[in-house]
Amino acid sequence: MTCKTAPYGTWASPIAPDLIAGHSLGIGDLAVGQRATGDACLYWLESRPAEAGRSVLVCGDGTGFSQDLTPPPFNVRSRVHEYGGGAYAVQDDVVVFSNFADNRVYRLDGTGKIAPLTAESARRFADFAFDAARGRVICVCEDHGGGGEPVNSLVVLDLDGAGAPKPLAGGHDFFAAPRLSLDGSQLAWVTWDHPNMPWDGSDLWCAAIRDDGSLGPAEHIAGGEAISVQQPVWSPDAVLHYVSDESGWWNLYRREGEGPDAGAVNLYPAEMEFGVPAWGFGNVTFRFDGKDRIICTPVTDGRQGLAVLADGRLTALESPFEESNVPLAFGGRLAIRGAGADAPGGLALLDPATGAVHWLRRSTSLAIAPEDVSRAEAFSFPADDGTLAHAFFYPPTNHAYRGPSDEAPPLIVMSHGGPTGATGTAFALKIQFWTSRGFAVVDVNYGGSTGYGRAYRARLDGKWGLVDAADCIAAARHLAAAGKVDGKRMAIRGGSAGGYTTLAALTFHDVFAAGTSLYGIGDLAALAADTHKFESRYLDRLIGPLPEAQALYDARSPLKHADRLNCPVLFLQGLDDKVVPPNQAEAMVAALKAKGLPVAYIAFEGEGHGFRRADTIQRALKAELAFYAQVFGFQPAGELETLEL
Repeated sequence: MTCKTAPYGTWASPIAPDLIAGHSLGIGDLAVGQRATGDACLYWLESRPAEAGRSVLVCGDGTGFSQDLTPPPFNVRSRVHEYGGGAYAVQDDVVVFSNFADNRVYRLDGTGKIAPLTAESARRFADFAFDAARGRVICVCEDHGGGGEPVNSLVVLDLDGAGAPKPLAGGHDFFAAPRLSLDGSQLAWVTWDHPNMPWDGSDLWCAAIRDDGSLGPAEHIAGGEAISVQQPVWSPDAVLHYVSDESGWWNLYRREGEGPDAGAVNLYPAEMEFGVPAWGFGNVTFRFDGKDRIICTPVTDGRQGLAVLADGRLTALESPFEESNVPLAFGGRLAIRGAGADAPGGLALLDPATGAVHWLRRSTSLAIAPEDVSRAEAFSFPADDGTLAHAFFYPPTNHAYRGPSDEAPPLIVMSHGGPTGATGTAFALKIQFWTSRGFAVVDVNYGGSTGYGRAYRARLDGKWGLVDAADCIAAARHLAAAGKVDGKRMAIRGGSAGGYTTLAALTFHDVFAAGTSLYGIGDLAALAADTHKFESRYLDRLIGPLPEAQALYDARSPLKHADRLNCPVLFLQGLDDKVVPPNQAEAMVAALKAKGLPVAYIAFEGEGHGFRRADTIQRALKAELAFYAQVFGFQPAGELETLEL
């Protein structure tokens, strides 16, 4: 096929906005249980944009058969911490799950009958652990009924639905990961308290369960004010394992001994991350496959792997996946949710002996030719503070087109959310949508990102809005200096915290020609006063405690310095957002309009923090493409609605 020369940004792409929105699924939270027949069954969640973002519990037998277990209007999501996660658990053929609309917990049995376990109330529930011998589940409860800040605790729910939730453990601001030993005699869990986030400092506890079901005295196992612990897991021989960053990296540990003389062993001391930031519940980065064999997903230099840890040796598992969950043993194979570098991912069964992959569910029905896929090119670059920062570059790629010889492509800088988070290298439609149209993309793991150790995360302490913006700018300038992108046609975009980084880069620097803020932050003090409990003290570390640091909040708030912003901006915002309320975007839009700058604001009814509905995703993509086309002066392929700036 002849390759056509056409200006960057005008290329006809096989990835249309309506195809992304209508043919994509979010797949996650795998578990293994049984059917009423006793046959093994694989469970997973599907988030479906075509069903207004509804999250559906699905089960399958690995042969191609699958069925929805939660009919409309059930939506299997939790709102604890607003980000949720850990929304269901399964034991044999019994499932308990949180329903998003009413925050009630329901029981689903093998006959398909669904019945409530909790009454209507101001409580929310997540992170369920079956205590089958006592006919109950243990979970995290977030009570919004007392006025003021919600109260978090561990509670017990009876599986027969009789009675109100019973308190089990309290006294801390946050709880997570209640995990029972296999014999049901001990419970481990994690706590942390304001102003810490779970990746700053958290604690692991363990207690015996008394005959009456209550907890004995809690023993502190690991963690502390400046140590992050997570994911307690009991081995088949009842030894507690967990992830801790006391070495400066989230490594795997095993508890040794009992009582006050107990210690811990780092199972594989290395500059690797075996953990992830606990934004949501139910994270699993390691699990046991036998008594002394652990399957895990360590991250090295920002890239995730799949490996087996046994006898002190870490051995890579061959797989076609660039990123994946920790697989589950199922039917002699490994059930795995993953994505490769050059094709959409989904849910598959992996044969560990041969590497053969049998797909059960694809995340999208889009078929993308390999020659149309842009692959991540990792690079490091000097940061302003003298360290090396990290990013992944994606060149424009479309087998039917090439750019003019005298033209460099426009660049889109992507700033991930969090800011304690990371971007990876797996195939992502959100990137290929742009590269297949002739844009270059750089996805930046700025200072504060995970995957590079605690010291790299700590680069952002006290410097949010400075280090992150500077790293995004340095990455863009690095690529422009190398001639890979057009330094005069560079845009920056990001959602949530990435939206704040975007606005900070646009306001306090004169580098980018345009920017897109998706539910981003313009006024830091307003955010601290108006956000939810989980993040209400997040900024204490990222900027400083209030009111002492008020001057810093003002100095780094784009809204307070809107007079310094001199380029067009697009704002995309969900009106039901409880994490970054709509008033953040609306105040920025009003300030830029008052200055006479080109600005566009699109608000979406029924959307919260992150877009889930097909029509929202489609409209947002089209609007952003139209925005860049107007700013950079090109005519994109296909018909787009006119975006008024």
